[in-house]
Amino acid sequence: MEKIPMTRAGHSALEAELKQLKSVERPAIIKAIAEAREHGDLSENAEYHSAREKQSFIEGRIKELEGIIGLAEVIDPKTLSGAIKFGATVTLVDEDTDEEKTWQIVGEHEANIEKGLLNIKSPIARALIGKEEGDSVDVRTPGGEKSYEVLKIEYK
Repeated sequence: MEKIPMTRAGHSALEAELKQLKSVERPAIIKAIAEAREHGDLSENAEYHSAREKQSFIEGRIKELEGIIGLAEVIDPKTLSGAIKFGATVTLVDEDTDEEKTWQIVGEHEANIEKGLLNIKSPIARALIGKEEGDSVDVRTPGGEKSYEVLKIEYK
């Protein structure tokens, strides 16, 4: 199996979610299922069916998280330098609008564009890999062609 790159923060967030599911959510849903069973006929018991569906979701997510964490290759961006690579925090300027954007290139399981965490597999991240400060980058996005200039590369 191929290792999944992720930052320490992303790995910690997944571990926290797994701990929450195992220690809080799972016991709560088991209790809810037991209470719903006490209400009698299970074939028409909406509470029971809802609780079982939620249990199925929780168990599936636990298995998914365990798989991801098991394959995780934690990379500390502070140990890196040079051209843009995984973990880099990159400040770009849109060459058409002069709008500045800052993104950190992270693994796909920790990506969140609203928080400035850019998926390593995204078109923008793939175009940025290997670039240096001052380089111009052309990216084909779902919204059309974009041109950016790399202003700053940081590893923090």
